[in-house]
Amino acid sequence: MSPSHLFRLKFHPVMGVGELKLLLWILSVLSLVLISLGFVPKDNYLIDCGSSTSTTVMNHVFVADNSQYLKTQRNIMASTSNSITSIIASPLYQTARIFNGTASYNFPISNQGRHWIRLYFFPFQYQEYNMSMAIFSVTAQNFVLLGNFNPRNGSMFKEYSLPVTSDNLVLSFTPAEHSFAFLNALEVVSVPDTLITDNAQTVNPLGAFQGLLMNEALQTVWRVNMGGPLVTTLNDTLGRTWVADQNFIVNQNLAQSVTGSVNYVQGGPTRDIAPDTVYGTATEMNSSNAPNPNFNMTWKFNVDAGFQHLIRFHFCDIVSTALNNLYFNVYVNSWVVAQDLDLSLVTVNTLAAPYYMDFVLGSSNRTILSVSVGPSTTVTSVSPNAILNGLEIMKMSDSKGSLDGEAFISPHGSKKKVGLIVGVVLGVIAVVFLGTILFFILHRSRRLAHDHPSKSNGRNAHSTVSKFSNGTITSATSELALRFAFVALQEATNNFDESLVIGVGGFGKVYKGVLKDETTVAVKRANPLSKQGLMEFQTEIEMLSQFRHRHLVSLIGYCDEQNEMILVYEYMENGTLKNHLYGQNLPSLSWKQRLEICIGSAKGLHYLHTGSVKAIIHRDVKSANILLDENLKAKVADFGLSKAGPEIDQTHVSTAVKGSFGYLDPEYFKRQQLTEKSDVYSFGVVLLEVFCARPVIDPSLPREKVNLAEWAMQWQKRGELEQIIDPNLAGKIRPDSLRKFAETAEKCLAEYGVDRPTMGNVLFNLEYALQLQDTTTQDETDENSTNQIGELSPMVNHISNEETSLIAEHLESSQVDDFSGVSMSKVFSQLVKAEGR
Repeated sequence: MSPSHLFRLKFHPVMGVGELKLLLWILSVLSLVLISLGFVPKDNYLIDCGSSTSTTVMNHVFVADNSQYLKTQRNIMASTSNSITSIIASPLYQTARIFNGTASYNFPISNQGRHWIRLYFFPFQYQEYNMSMAIFSVTAQNFVLLGNFNPRNGSMFKEYSLPVTSDNLVLSFTPAEHSFAFLNALEVVSVPDTLITDNAQTVNPLGAFQGLLMNEALQTVWRVNMGGPLVTTLNDTLGRTWVADQNFIVNQNLAQSVTGSVNYVQGGPTRDIAPDTVYGTATEMNSSNAPNPNFNMTWKFNVDAGFQHLIRFHFCDIVSTALNNLYFNVYVNSWVVAQDLDLSLVTVNTLAAPYYMDFVLGSSNRTILSVSVGPSTTVTSVSPNAILNGLEIMKMSDSKGSLDGEAFISPHGSKKKVGLIVGVVLGVIAVVFLGTILFFILHRSRRLAHDHPSKSNGRNAHSTVSKFSNGTITSATSELALRFAFVALQEATNNFDESLVIGVGGFGKVYKGVLKDETTVAVKRANPLSKQGLMEFQTEIEMLSQFRHRHLVSLIGYCDEQNEMILVYEYMENGTLKNHLYGQNLPSLSWKQRLEICIGSAKGLHYLHTGSVKAIIHRDVKSANILLDENLKAKVADFGLSKAGPEIDQTHVSTAVKGSFGYLDPEYFKRQQLTEKSDVYSFGVVLLEVFCARPVIDPSLPREKVNLAEWAMQWQKRGELEQIIDPNLAGKIRPDSLRKFAETAEKCLAEYGVDRPTMGNVLFNLEYALQLQDTTTQDETDENSTNQIGELSPMVNHISNEETSLIAEHLESSQVDDFSGVSMSKVFSQLVKAEGR
C-alpha cells in the first residue's frame, strides 16, 4: 500500500461509543502502518556490476549491469570462480566490472538533494586481472570519494552521502598509470532532506557550526547501535547497517544493555533518523559493578586524521519511570558538549521519545575519537546514571572537496609529482632566504625601538609605538581593568533584562548597561554552558589590560564573583560593521565611510601585530567583531581567542584551529600553524563583505555563490569584481580606488601566508585607495600600482629621496597622546601631487 493512498471514512449519525473506539483504533493502526513504510526514494539505482542477471539481497533487488548508465568502451564483465563463490558473504561480490581506462556512470536525477552512494568492492583474480593490485580513484560531481585506492584483500563497503545539485550524477573511475579499476556493486539512492540539517554545533569551542552541512560530502565511518544487536538493511527504512557497540566500549563491565519501547512524537525524529532497534535499545551505567557510581562510559573509534567529522548522538530515555529523573553529561574527546542533559526537557516532557544532537569536530592529527557519557556533576537530587542509544560518525569533505586525499586523474602523475617536489624545494629555499632577510630587518628595527623608546604618556610603564598605528602597551600590573561587584552590574543592566540584550555570541549575551556615574557600557556575561569559558575570559582581560589603542575596544572592567565571568567594555553606539552591511535595514554606508572603517580596523590589527616584541594574533577577525562608535569610527573587539605570536626565531605557532567559518585561513585550517597572516586572510574576507554587502556564507544561494571569498575571487581573476558590488555603491566609486581595493583584498586571500601582505602593507594600500577616491582630477591614476602591494609604497618608483625623507619624518613625528593611528592623508596628498612629476 502506498503512503499516498486516500482513505475515505463515512460516519453514521447514530454511531455508538464502542464503534467510535474501534474506528479510532483502526485509524491509529493505519497511521502506524503508513509511518512504518518509511521514506520512498525517488532515485533508486541498484546495480550488480558485471552481472547479466538481477540479484536479490535481503529485500533489495540489484538489477543486471546492462551498461545503460555506463560511459566507456574499455571494460570487462568478470565473475568469480566456483572455488571461492561459497566463501563470499554476499552474492553481490561474485561479479565485477573491470575498467581499463577512465569510465563513468551517468545517472539521471529526478530529485536534486542528498543521495547515498554505496560502493561494493571484493578483489578476486579474473584471467590476468588481480584485482587486489588495482589502484584507482573515484569521483562524483566535484567530490573525491577515493584517491589512489587499493582494495587489497577481503570485501569492502563504502558509503557516502552527497548533495546532488544537478539533473545528472556522474560517478567516475580513473585507474592509475599501468593499472585498472573495478567495482562489484553500486547504489545511488535519494536521501530524505530532513536527515542532514544545518543545526550542528562545534565541539571546541562549543557554539553554532557556521558551515553548511547540507552542502558537505559525508562518508560514513561508523554507525553504531548502543546496547543492541546488529541492525541490517531489513530493519532500517533507509537501508543502513548499524553494528553493535561491544567492540568499541572501553570498560564493558561498567556498562549494561537495556531495552524498551519507543514513543515517536510529532515533530521529533522519525524512523528515518534511526530505527526502533536503535532508539529502543541503550547502553547505560552499570553502577552495581563500581563502588563509586560517578564514572563515565567511553567508546573509542578509529578515524582518519586531517578531516572534520560530523558526530550524531541518538538518545531515547527508555530507562526512566518519571520525568526529570535523568541528568547526564556528554563528551567528545574529553570536551563537554552537553552538560546536565535532561531528555524529558528537550522532548517536551515526553518519556521514551527519540532525540538526537549533531556536533562537528575540527580536523586534527588524532586517529582515535572518543565519546563518553557520564552522570551530572552538579545535579545531585537524582541517582547518577547516563545512557546512549546510538552513534554515527561521518567524515566531512575537506576544503578541496576530498574525502580521501587527491584523486588520480592524470596518467602523467609521476611527472607532476617530480615537478611538485622541485617546486617545493625551490620554494623552501626562497622562504629561508626571505626569512633570513626579514629576521635581520626586524632585529634591527626592534633594537632601534629599544634604543629610542617613546613617551609614556604620563605613566611609569614604557610603551612601544608601531610605525603606522602609534598605540601604547602598558604592563598588566600598571593598569589593570576595574573589578566590578556583581550587584553593581545587576543594577547597571536592570538584573540583566532581556530587553537590553544588544548581541549574542559564543561566549554569551551582551547587555547595554548604565553605571552609577551614568557611563554607558556593554556588559558581556558568559553563558555557563559555553565552552568559551575561563581561558577566553582570562585572555580577554590580559590582552585588553595591556593594550590601549583608539581602534581597539577598551575594557572598562570585569567581574568574577559568584562563579560569574563578566566583561565590561566601552559602549559602541553603532554596533557591528556586519549589521551596517546587511541584515538590519540600516542606512547604507558610503564608499568613503567603508574605506575609513577598513582603515581603522587595519590600524587596530597592525598595532596588535607590531606593537610588542611578540605579535598578538587576533584569530577571530570578522565583521561582527568590528564595532562602530557614534562617529562610525571602527574598533576591533573580542580578544577571547587571541594568541601570542611566534618567537623571533620561529615562523608560526602550532595550535588548535579556532575562529569563524568563512573567515578561516585555509593554511591555518589544514596545518594548525598560526601566524599574523591568518588575521590578514580573515581581514581580506571582511574587505569582500564591505565591497559586496552580503554574508560570507549564504546557503540560500546557488552552490558557486555560497562562499563569498571563492565566488568574489573568481570575478576578480577575470578583472570584473565590479560586477558583484553592493548595488548601493554602483557608479559611486572611482575606478582607481576600486582597483586598488580589489587588489588589496586579492593579495590578502592568497592561499599561502608567505604570499600575503602584512597588515602594515594592507593599511598603506587602503589609505591609498581612500586618497584615490578623494582625488578631484579624474585622470590622476596610477597605472603602475597593480602589483606593488608587497612593497612599502605602491608609488615607490615615483618618489624622490626628498619625498622619502618627508614620509619618514612624518611617521616619526606622529606620536600622539590619544593613541590614535598615524593619519597618512598628508603623506598621500604629497604622493598624489607628485604623480605628474
